[in-house]
Amino acid sequence: MAAAEPKPPAGADAARRLAGGCWSALWDYETPKVIVVKNRRLGVVYRAVRVHRAEELPGQRDGPRELRHHQGQGHHLLRAQSVGCGGGGSVFSIITRIEVTASQTLGNCPESVRVSNATCDVDEDCVSGQLDMLGNGLRTGRCVPYYQGSAKTCEVSGWCPVEDGASVSQFLGKMAPNFTILIKNSIHYPKFQFSKGNIEHRKDGYLKHCTFDEVSDLYCPIFKLGFIVEQAGENFTELAHTGGVIGVVINWDCDLDLPASKCNPKYSFRRLDPKHVPASSGYNFRFAKYYKTNNSTTRTLIKAYGIRIDVIVHGQAGKFSLIPTIINLATALTSIGVGSFLCDWILLTFMNKNKVYSHKKFDKVCAPRHSPGSWPVTLALVLGQAPPPAPPCPADPSQACQALAVPPPPKQMVDTPEQTTGPQLCASEPPWQDSTLADPRGLAQL
Repeated sequence: MAAAEPKPPAGADAARRLAGGCWSALWDYETPKVIVVKNRRLGVVYRAVRVHRAEELPGQRDGPRELRHHQGQGHHLLRAQSVGCGGGGSVFSIITRIEVTASQTLGNCPESVRVSNATCDVDEDCVSGQLDMLGNGLRTGRCVPYYQGSAKTCEVSGWCPVEDGASVSQFLGKMAPNFTILIKNSIHYPKFQFSKGNIEHRKDGYLKHCTFDEVSDLYCPIFKLGFIVEQAGENFTELAHTGGVIGVVINWDCDLDLPASKCNPKYSFRRLDPKHVPASSGYNFRFAKYYKTNNSTTRTLIKAYGIRIDVIVHGQAGKFSLIPTIINLATALTSIGVGSFLCDWILLTFMNKNKVYSHKKFDKVCAPRHSPGSWPVTLALVLGQAPPPAPPCPADPSQACQALAVPPPPKQMVDTPEQTTGPQLCASEPPWQDSTLADPRGLAQL
């Protein structure tokens, strides 16, 4: 008697079936089923969501590298300085008002009344050796008369007399509006090897008699200080008294597919310091001039109020390039699902069983006419939150129809039209028919 062949282990059969299923699934094409909802409001929402994203124009872009130089004319109190910073800006200032404290020497004198806790009545009110961070020196412990009036303040050791007690103010704002400023600026886009400046190169002494005008003299960057303040929307007298910061913005946005003459600077002006915030508005600084008199050091302290000009240059250049265009086009086509669209088009147009696929893939749901409550049910059907209509009962009355019935949707999702109980198939569409009834072989042949 022949020995019985050993049965393969159950795990091998399971692995074989899994491998066969994976191999079969490798050649499947999956396509989502689409429900076309005939509802205008839902269609408007769908289109609005689809068009909210705007793709960037194709091409190459580059940021500028800039060189700046400033030159002021009109008064010897113009203080110009070029300061490099991370944002690529340059700064210079024009003094419009000064407070001068002359002939200060090292010694003892009354503290300013503006310093907190500086006023006193007797010496016990002043602590010897105490230093106020906003004061003018170390306190000696004595209470002495102030410079004017009958008030008394604590005596300090430092530069005397203190600034508030002996300073003299001088206003220069009347002549300052006619100060002229020359701003030289050149930009370079290294990616495109493109350079340009903001001065027109002419040999007839053009810069000696011109001032800036956006229309007629765009390439004459000589600005009057009054013009800059006016363009920033400020009152010159007020700004000159308290000081302030004005930004001169030069924008170079260039389309390098056009001629170089189309790449022009655009100037704008705005105030940068918050004038309505007293703690941070205005602009002032102090500096001193030291000299010796009879072997003793003396200085003149100057507190200067002025208009600080910040020159800010920015911009970008663009140029058409084929490779970025192809990449952006491919990305755009991929983002809208052109692959699935093409496969569905072939599937529903050229395949032998295209009608079978069409019946399987598409259902059209029409909202009942004159139904005020059709919106929730239509949206619920699209989102899969409500059950589909019940299928027809079988022709054989012996079979129980109750088993095929579908329970009604939740109360909040029920739509109550005048003569129907929910969304119906469109009248213009043929009733749904299973593919196995239309074609006994169905999908098995493909």
